[in-house]
Amino acid sequence: MSNPVSDLVAGFQDLVAQMPDLVQPLVVALAGAVPFIEGEGAAAIGVVGGIHPVVAAIAGAAGNFLCVAVVVLATARVRTAVTTRAGAAEKAPSARSEKFQKAYHRYGTPGVSLLGPLILPTQFTAAALKGTGVPTRTVLFWQGAAIVLWTTLVTLIITGVIAAAS
Repeated sequence: MSNPVSDLVAGFQDLVAQMPDLVQPLVVALAGAVPFIEGEGAAAIGVVGGIHPVVAAIAGAAGNFLCVAVVVLATARVRTAVTTRAGAAEKAPSARSEKFQKAYHRYGTPGVSLLGPLILPTQFTAAALKGTGVPTRTVLFWQGAAIVLWTTLVTLIITGVIAAAS
């Protein structure tokens, strides 16, 4: 039985290999917008596909960040609609929501943003942060920092592994 994420990664790698050089970064950016692939996975796909590591990292991070920005802005609108609705009923928080709140209170926005990719896609973390009322600019800043950090780290590792194997 195949893993859907592995199949998706393999599909993106094949697509990168088949595209003209100018279009390859766009495919990497598209991969970066996919949860669980993220900027770091997209950059790895690009580097393995033969794209220059800097171009792959920038494209992957840009695709990831653009998707996160859309999620944050949409979540902000939903949150505003829900919180301003007259007579909005309070519902009991779920176990997952309580777990997120506990992590948020312990690590704050920077910690949750920077450590979040180890557990959840940035899109999910960003939506959760915005849903708890963290200002949009703060969420975007820390999610951007996390995306750049993790994408750079993975790009350097993949580039080093490929160089060592050559």
